[in-house]
Amino acid sequence: MTSRREFVAGAGALFVGCSLFPHAHAQTKRREVHVGGKRIRTIDVHAHCVIPEAQTLMKQKPPPDYGKTFAERLKQMDEQGVDMQALSINPTWYALERDLVVQVIQLQNEKLAEICARNPDRFVAFASVALQYPDLATQQLEQGVKKLGLRGAAIGASVEGVDFSDAKFHPFLRKAEELGVLLFIHPRGMPELKDRLSGNGYLDNTIGNPLETTIALSHLIYEGTLDQFPGLKICAAHGGGYLPSYAERSDHVCLARPKSCISTVPLKKKPTEYLRQLYFDSLIFSPEALRHLAAQVGASQIVMGTDDPFGWTKTSVDHILGTPELSDAQKAAILGETAAKLLGVST
Repeated sequence: MTSRREFVAGAGALFVGCSLFPHAHAQTKRREVHVGGKRIRTIDVHAHCVIPEAQTLMKQKPPPDYGKTFAERLKQMDEQGVDMQALSINPTWYALERDLVVQVIQLQNEKLAEICARNPDRFVAFASVALQYPDLATQQLEQGVKKLGLRGAAIGASVEGVDFSDAKFHPFLRKAEELGVLLFIHPRGMPELKDRLSGNGYLDNTIGNPLETTIALSHLIYEGTLDQFPGLKICAAHGGGYLPSYAERSDHVCLARPKSCISTVPLKKKPTEYLRQLYFDSLIFSPEALRHLAAQVGASQIVMGTDDPFGWTKTSVDHILGTPELSDAQKAAILGETAAKLLGVST
């Protein structure tokens, strides 16, 4: 078993072992995924890691789920038929002071770029950004993309209770639109509902995470943010939370309470129509749920997600392959073709 010291000194990320080089991976025959006789390069857009040195700077301790070695993660990917992962780090730094968070983000992004450079056929990564300081986050995004080769940014569903529809985040969103890169929204839960979500069922995650994503997307729609930045590329984790499952209510409120659907100017289209310019991962657990999501937002807007290493599912590839209502072309798109376009990955 790799020691904590080896994790820090060798890999620079928790989930890897003592080396980032491919030869450290005990060779397991990689499952090749075919659809309609065509080999598909599968891409997982929802895969996490942490950087131990950054965790130390923040005085944080990562969950035990991150104890997987590099060889173990590659072995699991090979067994499941996952060719590539887009790595992201869940934002736990939004309350940090500026000087400290500058160090944290620089360290994380450089380590992520190193992982990807040493394993270019298996990993790409989303930049970390300090959105509590939007001007700084804008600089970090541009540097991460242009200098480090990162493919966008991983962001929370809010920043210390403030939604991304707030005008102070517009410069960051404008930069993401200008760069043409993907923003991957992953919720951090709803601490303001801590008492209501206590008890059995892991409700702060089970309910809180999809609820926060639902709120974030709804604000982006109703506050006119998606009208203001029509070229913005956003992917929401966990199938977009509850919004796609109850989307028609979002339209009906504009009939029942029309003034509630006006920001500074009326929305340019029905709320449900904005769902077809967003992207969603496939982490919704049943063929019926995936069929419904595709019917609501379009199969072209769905990409594969596993939530590795948290064990929510071990069957993302088979989940997609086993949804009978999807055509071969739709399955191929969800498994990897759409993500490849969004992330700038050759197929």
